[in-house]
Order: sequence, then structure tokens, then C-alpha cells
Amino acid sequence: MESSLNAARRARDLHDARDEVADLLVVGLGATGAGVALDAAARGLSVVAIDAHDLAFGTSRWSSKLIHGGLRYLASGQIGLARESAAERHVLIRHTAPHLVKAQPYLLPLTPAVPAATARKLMTGYRLGDVLRAAAGTPRKLIPGPARLGAAEALDLVPALAADGLRGALRSYDGRVVDDARLVVALARTAAGHGARVLTRCRALGLAGDGAEVRDELSGDTFTIRAEAVVNATGVWAGGLAPEITLRPSRGTHLVLREGVLGPLRAGLHVPMPGESSRFLLVLPQSDGHVLVGLTDEPVEGPVPDVPDVPEGDVEFLLATLNGVLGVPVTRDQVAGSYAGLRPLLDTGTGRTADLSRRHAVLKGKDGVVTVVGGKLTTYRRMAEDAVDAACPRARRSTTARLPLVGATTRGVRAPWRLIERYGSEAEDIAALIASNRALGAKVLPGEPTTWAELVWAVRHEGALDEDDLLDRRTRIGLVPEDREAALTVARHVLSLQP
Repeated sequence: MESSLNAARRARDLHDARDEVADLLVVGLGATGAGVALDAAARGLSVVAIDAHDLAFGTSRWSSKLIHGGLRYLASGQIGLARESAAERHVLIRHTAPHLVKAQPYLLPLTPAVPAATARKLMTGYRLGDVLRAAAGTPRKLIPGPARLGAAEALDLVPALAADGLRGALRSYDGRVVDDARLVVALARTAAGHGARVLTRCRALGLAGDGAEVRDELSGDTFTIRAEAVVNATGVWAGGLAPEITLRPSRGTHLVLREGVLGPLRAGLHVPMPGESSRFLLVLPQSDGHVLVGLTDEPVEGPVPDVPDVPEGDVEFLLATLNGVLGVPVTRDQVAGSYAGLRPLLDTGTGRTADLSRRHAVLKGKDGVVTVVGGKLTTYRRMAEDAVDAACPRARRSTTARLPLVGATTRGVRAPWRLIERYGSEAEDIAALIASNRALGAKVLPGEPTTWAELVWAVRHEGALDEDDLLDRRTRIGLVPEDREAALTVARHVLSLQP
């Protein structure tokens, strides 16, 4: 079945969903919910998947973009979780999304704040992580092993480091996704290609084991979607639909720096956080030139907002930690943007949110609704598989460990590399749009790589319904508020041209 999502398909699927009884209703279209929809549809089940907002509206677009091998879990003794993370990283980088997921090098600077004994312990951890890589079957050519570098080598890779007192660095590699929101879009479209009805702007007003009361947020109409089973995959909002679930959300804040603020970066950074044994500040170069700096782990009390605010204290903390290893400090006015995501952590009643397990949980309520919470972006596929197993125990086994997502083939694709790493095989279709109308090759913003053609593609094939979808999720122009404001006119013009 055609994998394209657009307004016309939404209207058809919305009409049909009212008249059918689906095998499975999925509520929430972040990475986990879209993964559940794909897992179930690929097993041959009929699926309706809804979200009150858009694909990747919540936590899934606010991540560090890491697809990691579980190094932090090793440090805290969670061997099983580390093994699972390494295995799921292998699935993504080798089989399901090799166009979106690649290896990224990171340096851990050996400054006076990192004693020799600590450096040896950290290198042991990196080597254990490499053992997990090998156990998962990931070849070294995809995820190279760790090494200790001298000071000159470290400064060659990251010239912004303070040279005074630098003994060198530990270099490691881990996976990163070029764009977390694009991963979710690929999941949703692949699910649609297997027959799932993917419906954004449809809010679940209440859940039961046989369906949900739903409001179309575009028309205001309220109706019932019936299903044999229901999965609640709404992340930090899960407790609003399943009151028996108690979560302790934690806020992970990132800063966005423009290209050049840290000079040339040939590697990211792991910077030990003061007073912490297994937490690091991350400096994450992005393919569009931006650099992300994160992240915090702070408890959030009270109602869960749709879009979390970033407290100034988080910005100050991240800048202070970053500047501790730089030769020239980054100033507050050099921070172009910031964002925060909320982790849906299960409440265990004790400890800091930073110490709560990132292992996912699949819980079945008295009404029969299955709720899946916790976990990490890296392990979304395993979470989805477990949720479908619980909700539909008689379904055939999952096939998603070897199921390529839309665009996964990159071999022989003739298109600019920037398009290939975002669209995979569909990069040729974007290039064909530009060839058919040269005006679509224009940049949305001067100095920003996104083209008009990508906005057109997002409306026609990726389910974008308004300018927020285009700027905040199909592209990431919106990470910098100044750029977002400047791009609004183009986004609205593209939307006005579509049938």
C-alpha cells in the first residue's frame, strides 16, 4: 500500500475508521506509538493510530538524537538494559534505518578535573561498550572501537578545547540519528504502507479496552473508534488516559548553538558533570551545522505541558559545564535556541529522577488497555514489540527487527548527500521535484540548507498539515526562534499551493 500521508488520505482514513472495528487502536504517535502501529500492521493486524497533535509532537522530537549502545546503563550496573540498547542500535544502523542512523565520534577531554584513575575507569567502560557492540553483531566499520588520544590529536578534532592542562582525550563512537522527528515520520509512513490508518489531530477523550471516544481537532466532531485491543503510548501524558499509571517526568534541556560558535568540530564531546559518576554533558554536532549542548535531568512537578519551557537555570548550568573545558567560553547571547523534553519515568517512590531506571514497562489496566511507558528512543522497537505482544497475544510474531523503514535503501541513490541522509532512497524524488521546477531548489532561509522542495514533499507525502508541522517537525528550522519566524511566510505559501 502507498506510504504517503497527506490531508486527503487523512480524510479518507478518518471516515473509514468510524465504521470499522480495528484489531488495534494505538493512541500516541511518538516513536513508541508509531513503532507500535508499524509492529502491529506488519503482523497483518488492522490498525488505527491517533495523536492529538502531530507525528513526533512530544518527547520524541526533543531528544539528544543519540542511538546509543547503553554505556550509561553499564556504569549503573544495568547490564540487561545496556545489552538491549546495543542490540536495538544494531537493528537501526544495520537493517531498518541505515540512512538516518550513523556513527558519531566523541571525545572525553582529559582535563585536570579527570584524574588518571577516573580516566582508566572510563576507558574500561568504553571497552565494555565495545564488547556489547560485538555481541550485538555490529561490525567495527559501522561503530569503531575506543582509543586514547594525545593532546595534539584532541585539539585537532576539537580546537575549542582549552589546551592548558589537557592531557589528551578518550575517543569513543556511538550512534546518532540525523533527526529524531524524521525517524518517527519514517515509522508512521512505513506503518501506513502496511495498511495502518495514521490520524493526526485526533484527540482521545477517554479510553476503554474496546476503543476510545475521539475528537477531531480540525472539525470539532466527536466520535467513537472501536477496536479489539487498545495501546496507550502517550508518554508523559499516559496517566491522563490511564489514571492507575504514576509517572515522575524529568526534564532534559538542550541548548542550540549556531554553526561556528565552537569553531570546527570533527567530533562531539562527553564532559563529566561535576559531582556525578556516570552523567555527562553532551556536545552534539548536527549535520545542518547546528550544535546541541545537553542535557539536564530535573524533576517536573504539576500538570504536564504540551511544550515544556526551558528555565534560565538550566541554560546557566549547561553553559557553565561546557565552558569548564573550553578555551574561550560561550556567552549567553550566543545561545540561538533551546528546548526541553520530558522523560516518562515510572514512579518508584524513591531517589532522584536522574537515578530512575530507563527500562520500559508494559502495563495492562483493569479495563484491558495496555500502556507502554519509560524506555529510550533507541529501544522504541523493542517497546513496540512488547506492547503488541501484550495487547494482541494471538498475533503472529514481530517482524520489525529486519523490516526496512521508508527510504532505508541508500546504495546507488543519485542525489546530494544531505538529502540522502535525511530521505534515503526518496532523495531522488526530492531531486526530481527540483529538476521539474528549479524554483523549488531555493533555500527556505539564506544560510539554512532546507529547500522549498522539502516543504512540498512534507505536505504531499509526510502528513504535514500546517506551518508548525513543516518548521518544527518535518524540518528543524524551528529550533531557532529567529529562523522560525523568518521561514513562516515560505511555509504558509507552500501550504497555500497544495490541493
